[in-house]
Amino acid sequence: MAKQPNERLRVAMLEAGLSNKSLARAVRVAAAERGRRVSYDHTSVTRWFAGGIPRSDTVEALCDVLSARVGRRVTADDIGMTRPKAIDPALGLVYPDTVDGAIHTLAELWSADLADDSALASAAVGAAAWPEASLAWLVRAGRDEIGVRAEGLAVGQNDVVALRSTAATFAALDNQFGGRHARRALVEFLRTDLAPMLAGKYSSSVGRDLLAAGAEATMLAAWMSYDAGLHGIAQRYFVQGLRLAQGADNPLLAATILDAMSHQATFLGRFREAANLARAAGTGAGASATATLKSHFRAMEARALAAAGDVVGTHRALSDAVHLFEARDGDDPSWISYVDDAELAAELAHCYRDIGRAQDTIRYAQIGLTPDGSSPRSDYFVTMVLATGHLQAGELDAACEVAQRGIDAAARLKSARAAEYLRQFRAKLAPYEATAAVASFNERATLARLS
Repeated sequence: MAKQPNERLRVAMLEAGLSNKSLARAVRVAAAERGRRVSYDHTSVTRWFAGGIPRSDTVEALCDVLSARVGRRVTADDIGMTRPKAIDPALGLVYPDTVDGAIHTLAELWSADLADDSALASAAVGAAAWPEASLAWLVRAGRDEIGVRAEGLAVGQNDVVALRSTAATFAALDNQFGGRHARRALVEFLRTDLAPMLAGKYSSSVGRDLLAAGAEATMLAAWMSYDAGLHGIAQRYFVQGLRLAQGADNPLLAATILDAMSHQATFLGRFREAANLARAAGTGAGASATATLKSHFRAMEARALAAAGDVVGTHRALSDAVHLFEARDGDDPSWISYVDDAELAAELAHCYRDIGRAQDTIRYAQIGLTPDGSSPRSDYFVTMVLATGHLQAGELDAACEVAQRGIDAAARLKSARAAEYLRQFRAKLAPYEATAAVASFNERATLARLS
């Protein structure tokens, strides 16, 4: 990560009336008084301006020099020379015992995410975190007590409404342009706006609404991170979002987060964990779940089973998903409103693709395309599944033509998942790369910029 210019040091020097040379000279004197001989000069100060941080005893000497000049104590933080706190790579994987624990963890995660902390950015997915989080939620002792805090930002229902509205805007951007497009902007919003709200003052009723809205926004950050290929960060946001949903006493939202975690686990090839997460979602939501939610939980289980090659289990789960979907009555929470006929058909198409039923893949993928093209990323995924169906049916030219259509329509996407769908499809084309159709497609596909 590139170092940031140290403007705090520059401001402190201006206040103290010191030039580069005079500061270097004063530091040499202060260091000598500490029994240490140094050779700092004006170029050393220039390096400090550029973001370099010298040894701790030199930083102390700098603080002493500046403190004496301005007549008050100057700290290392005042001059931008506090070394960044090392981030524990396991941060966020543990399911917190308390809501406050999740609030504190999320504040750390958002800050580390925005700082491009290498430990977090490269953090691996923790396979144990999925079953541990789902089990902790399933065996929860009871409702969290949400009382009025004594201090902090005063939060009311209007603030919760504004939070939901802002998150909805980011969700629309995510769907149109992919997770990489506005992910950092969302995380910045969560850090600067949601964090102080969560740590603020609110009544029990407002608090539960705030925690639910915060859980939804955190789930969105997880989805966008997942789509951007930042799987370790995504998993950590999912785990902490689940804890917020528990604090909100909202089992349907919590189950939906487990449902999303199942989706990511399947994408990462952790099929057993994915199926268990989907089952945990259904178990935890219980009888209070709407037919639409129950249908989607079973569809996610089917996705995992199909990817694992369990044909019998896939058919059973898909049959349940379809029957439950047909029984829906429209009384669904807002966050599941995207699940309609096209969405369910898209899930079926993915499953049939994975168990090799070409004609069913083609049939349901065609139904899975949104009628008005309002969901570019989803349509791209379904189009690539449709192309694979044609390939499985032995229709090579049609497969390449459909896939090219998908790539052309996805030109605005910034999505690692989109790039992975293309990579997988091209791998399936490898046996036919000598044909004119595949050679032409590969040439054009090489120019695609999806990630």
